[in-house]
Amino acid sequence: MSDTLTATLRVASPSAARGANRTFVDIGEVPLAQWRELFARAIEPNAFYHPAWARAASEHAREAAHAKALLAYDPDDPARLIGLMPVVSSWQALGLPLPLLVSWQPYTRLTTPLIDRTRAHVAAAGLIDAARAAGARALLHIDYSCEGAAAMVVRDVLAKRGLAPRMLRRRERACLDATQDADALLHEALGAKKLKELRRQRHRLEDLGEVKFEVATAPADVARGLDQFLALEASGWKGMRGTALAGDMGDLAFIRAATQALAQEGCCEIVTLTAAGKAVAAGIVLRHDTRAYFFKIAYDEELAKSSPGVQLTLDLTRRFCADGAIADVDSTANAYHPMIDKIWRERLAVATAIVPLRANAFVGPMQFLVNARERVRRDLRRFYHRLLDSRETPR
Repeated sequence: MSDTLTATLRVASPSAARGANRTFVDIGEVPLAQWRELFARAIEPNAFYHPAWARAASEHAREAAHAKALLAYDPDDPARLIGLMPVVSSWQALGLPLPLLVSWQPYTRLTTPLIDRTRAHVAAAGLIDAARAAGARALLHIDYSCEGAAAMVVRDVLAKRGLAPRMLRRRERACLDATQDADALLHEALGAKKLKELRRQRHRLEDLGEVKFEVATAPADVARGLDQFLALEASGWKGMRGTALAGDMGDLAFIRAATQALAQEGCCEIVTLTAAGKAVAAGIVLRHDTRAYFFKIAYDEELAKSSPGVQLTLDLTRRFCADGAIADVDSTANAYHPMIDKIWRERLAVATAIVPLRANAFVGPMQFLVNARERVRRDLRRFYHRLLDSRETPR
């Protein structure tokens, strides 16, 4: 049996390498206290790798079965966790039997690994070595912050080994520079004419009753705010298409558990816009260090002419620009989003790359197969949405 095939079987098998060493373990086996300490010391924030968020996902997401974590420990202090990156096998993530580990993504909009800021290069090297020891020849790193501090450290470590990531795609999504004055920022982004139109739409909402922007941070308030969010999301197009969180028991169990756990630590809040006491728009916001994440938004689509989702985003913009603890906010939206791109003009570069772990990684053939699979999935997705649109269009 060839070395490549041996590595493929080790990485693709759900039971492979279980408990083989401390650097490649099930998500649920990562020592919780060490994970929390690393989260607090991360060189670059990533709220989606908060232990409570990732553990809730691993418990409830169907795609998370057999999810693993690559771990790096400080050679000078073996009890100190300095690096963590959740991964799954290429078979589980892609249906491809390749010697490839894939960054784990259930309910995650960013896969930047947690790297200890005080031992950054040692941590990055440890994660690379952990993936090699697990049998992988390469990592498929999906949707990571490619210009952030963590990516720079990983590139430095790879370069010293004569290696470099091979970029598959790079996108830029909206990001808010929360250090700016909100009014000046919104005026520059939208212009006087658009802001006047939005004020007119706000008055239209006020015709229904008093309009309030509310922020829930206490766990009990977060639970109530989440219920409002879930109801709004289920009432719209996501509910019709079966993609709302409340439409799947696993999704629902995950979001309830994760938001409650993060709210206990001040890392999650629900923002809501109400008119006459009724929620017309709501959003889920996560926080880590100096960055916030606008994870999801939902609004009353019957009030679309009043742009309740945009109104909520404007209020959220003003709130974060007044929050001295937050430097920037990741929209977590797709690139070229028709709403948020026009309001938040800064951009966060997010990329997908194949990261070779050794010189003879056979990256070229793996890249061809990964790209071919993505093209097929994209074509099938377009066909599926066209079919749905044709069924929903009145005849």
